Amino acid sequence: MFDVVISGTGLYTPANSISNEELVASFNTYVHRYNEKHAAAIEAGELQPLAESSVAFIEKASGIKSRYVIDKDGILDPERMVPRIPERSNDEWGILCEMSVKAAQEALARAGRTPADIDGVIVACSNLQRAYPAVAIEVQAALGIKGFGFDMNVACSSATFGLQNAVNAVQLGQARAILMVNPEICSGHLNFRDRDSHFIFGDACTAVIVERADQATSAHQWQVVGTKLLTEFSNNIRNNFGFLNRAAEEQMSNPDKLFVQEGRKVFRDVCPMVAELIASHLEENGIGVQQVRRFWLHQANLNMNLLIARKLLGRDATPEEAPVILDTYANTSSAGSVIAFHKHQDDLPAGSLGVLSSFGAGYSIGSVILRKR
Repeated sequence: MFDVVISGTGLYTPANSISNEELVASFNTYVHRYNEKHAAAIEAGELQPLAESSVAFIEKASGIKSRYVIDKDGILDPERMVPRIPERSNDEWGILCEMSVKAAQEALARAGRTPADIDGVIVACSNLQRAYPAVAIEVQAALGIKGFGFDMNVACSSATFGLQNAVNAVQLGQARAILMVNPEICSGHLNFRDRDSHFIFGDACTAVIVERADQATSAHQWQVVGTKLLTEFSNNIRNNFGFLNRAAEEQMSNPDKLFVQEGRKVFRDVCPMVAELIASHLEENGIGVQQVRRFWLHQANLNMNLLIARKLLGRDATPEEAPVILDTYANTSSAGSVIAFHKHQDDLPAGSLGVLSSFGAGYSIGSVILRKR
């Protein structure tokens, strides 16, 4: 058994950002047009009028102020409200591969590694653009990595579940180093015509290099103290899009083929589960909660993160203890906690303990305890 470290992280951020003000203006234009078009049915009580959104509503509900997206114009067009991402030929690298390569290049540079040092690729994300061939194998080919690659999906917890898979492979000697990437185009599965969720998601990609501690040379090493995962089935966050939809074509355009959730139920169910999992994981490793310098939590909702930190610490966490990036990135699914880790790790001294945690549909929860070397 080998000791394992995270030796490098990388981040790809799309060039386009949408502010809450821009998003609300587009949404409310759509609402006005819908209500005008269906005015007679609304007056007759056959339809309910759509309600406007607002910047204040979005920020109070989520803490989100803006989000990065692959395509801005398609989303903000009230007649479309879907990103426009042209389909590529089979002879071109796919867009998830392209994002992954850009994030991976930064992670490799921080780790002081080249593709020749990597033995495996894991693409762990919520929304894969195709069933096969695996995007991970495409990333492997694009970077010139030998060995193996596979895709996995545990929704917003994909990164922590992917990290455990990577850690296990390195720990057992099955690989010297693994590249784990999280390409998320969440705007592709978001219903921008739904007031309760149109603001939630953004796009991004993160990458992590996991390798043997005795071979690592990076100046950015974090020892993996332990990983812990938990799943419990729930329909409160769901997306029913898939290849079987064409076998029931009459329902292909239903709202459940995009992201749907029961937000209040998710909040009520998930927050205590996350706090309990992290607390028990720390206890199993002989670590007191007060010893943890930083919590890199899943960046889905500010109120959720504040409550989870409060349950763990018995008080409100400081911004340094639980950094937030969702104000500018929004919810980037599996990439969120890794973005927080990537952006808020270099200031901590050697020996510092941190917890990287994700949680989401499934329900799925992951916890990774790290110690800076």
